[in-house]
Amino acid sequence: MLVEKRVPGLFRRLLTTLHHIVALGCGGYVRSVHKRKKNGAKGLRFLIARFSAFWMRLFLDRSLTQQPFPIQLRVRLERLGPTYIKLGQILSLREDILPRSITDELKNLLDRLPVVTYERYLSLIEEDLGKPALSLFAAVDPRPLGSASIAQTHRATTYQGDQVIIKVVKPGISQILKRDATLLRLLGGVLQIFLSQYQPRRVLREFCEYTMREVDLRLEADNAETFAANFKDMKGVVFPEIYRKLSGKNVLTMQFLDGVRPDSPAAQALPESDRDRLIDLGAGSIIRMLYQDGFFHADLHPGNLLVLKDADCGFIDLGMVGRFDDELRRTMMYYYYCLVIGDAENAARYIAAVAEPAPGGNPTAFRRAVEDLSRRWHRSANFEDFSLAQLIMESVSLGGQYRMYFPVEMVLMVKALVTFEGVGQVLKPGFNVAEVSKKHISRLFMNQFNPLRLAKESLRGAPEVVDALVKAPLLVTEGLRFLEKSTRKPPDNPLAGIRGTLFAGACMVAAAILVAAKGPWPIYSALFVVSMVLALRRGE
Repeated sequence: MLVEKRVPGLFRRLLTTLHHIVALGCGGYVRSVHKRKKNGAKGLRFLIARFSAFWMRLFLDRSLTQQPFPIQLRVRLERLGPTYIKLGQILSLREDILPRSITDELKNLLDRLPVVTYERYLSLIEEDLGKPALSLFAAVDPRPLGSASIAQTHRATTYQGDQVIIKVVKPGISQILKRDATLLRLLGGVLQIFLSQYQPRRVLREFCEYTMREVDLRLEADNAETFAANFKDMKGVVFPEIYRKLSGKNVLTMQFLDGVRPDSPAAQALPESDRDRLIDLGAGSIIRMLYQDGFFHADLHPGNLLVLKDADCGFIDLGMVGRFDDELRRTMMYYYYCLVIGDAENAARYIAAVAEPAPGGNPTAFRRAVEDLSRRWHRSANFEDFSLAQLIMESVSLGGQYRMYFPVEMVLMVKALVTFEGVGQVLKPGFNVAEVSKKHISRLFMNQFNPLRLAKESLRGAPEVVDALVKAPLLVTEGLRFLEKSTRKPPDNPLAGIRGTLFAGACMVAAAILVAAKGPWPIYSALFVVSMVLALRRGE
């Protein structure tokens, strides 16, 4: 059971956090000295190190200092609570900045915390919705379906007979996350001074932004409805319906999707045709989220996917989403397309365009290394041991070696692809993800050149074009007036007048030719005149 306590203040939490950071550093040092001793290290320096480690060990948890550093880090994060558990889960994906031994261990972070009592759970619903829970729902199951770091879920039945899920934010979590976010931003600023190559300030800022969104369940409701709208024309992909009148900031009521996990025995026992359909739906939906909509499920794992009746695919737990802007979405689509068709050179070029060099970064060497890796994969791809998503993950991991920083959206994209491939391997071991993906990504790639789509994209800039056309005559008039005044002014340098006259004449002739032409050339002529005026003014 969860016993509610007063949320500690910022200063007290700072002391607790610093305690664990110092203890982690000392524990890692003690472990390294022990390892050097086993390897037969000797000498005065090692003797001093052993003496220091002896005194540190007296103030540390002995059972913990005997463990490797990655395990010590995981346990410390678990002891620090929900914010740091979430941070560890995000860091487990950052193979571009952390060693593989650490990211593998962080994947084992425990995310099941003590449950809120049934009575307190009902009171939380009443506090947020303003009415007693049992006046809003015909029945609420007293047994929780899940109790994670941020929220707890129960099944319920509405008075209309609908089966729903109620998700409630645990008490005090919002205050804890806000307080810890403040500390993490401060910590990121300090770490940036000493570890700028790992971009800690940016990593922690991105983490805080994503985590704070998960606390407001109204955003999860918006996400669910956005996904449903994006996929309304794609049969077989289901998102839970949201009950807005039974939802608020801390309470979310959504449709109960009756299905099983894709890694369950029931799913694996489905006929091969149903499993093929599920894999195809998964590939189509993931590619569509990532490379068409630029709005994707950023917390995908087998527990957030459901196999529904008729081999439909359901997505749940939509609180954490990733977004690609148009430019990044297109770049990532071209990158994925080049991977599936075997174009290693252009794949390396596109992924390098996404990365941002940290101090001391080497983009050229990084691009060459990714190109070599992609070629090796295409020559001897083994879809069970080294899949397409793992190729992308290895490419991102190379970023750490060459000090190339990737945005968090890129890392979340890799997580989505890894989850899809993992589920696909469970349903149909050895399936060729590149082959399954090819038809979906090729269709999307060719759609980029659809005339209707190109026309639609062009119209997005129509207001700016119209505005420029309206202002073009004024720009031309003002430019010519300024030129006339400039040519009449006696120059300090006799040659300056000649130069001014020549520039003015060139501007006039160019402007006349461009204005006479058809199409959007009046805009260009105005801009040309203004630029030449500015150049002339600087010259004099």
